[in-house]
Amino acid sequence: MTRLVYFAWVRERIGKSEEDIALPASVVTVADLLGHLKTLGEEYETALQYENVIRVALDQEHAEHDEPIGNAREIGIFPPMTGG
Repeated sequence: MTRLVYFAWVRERIGKSEEDIALPASVVTVADLLGHLKTLGEEYETALQYENVIRVALDQEHAEHDEPIGNAREIGIFPPMTGG
């Protein structure tokens, strides 16, 4: 099981702050994960519709969309950060 943690408007649109899910073997990269999540329901599809702006952290380390998930135990998903 992998813990997914959602932040800011991603959390609001999905309707939960975190969840534990079993990822299918086909989910290898961050991009694969985002694509898979969009199949889980309308709320996920809405939250991740502009996936190119979504940021992801694997075990609290920022990751690009082409990076493999590997054995990450926690994956944070959040919108772009602004401000100072």
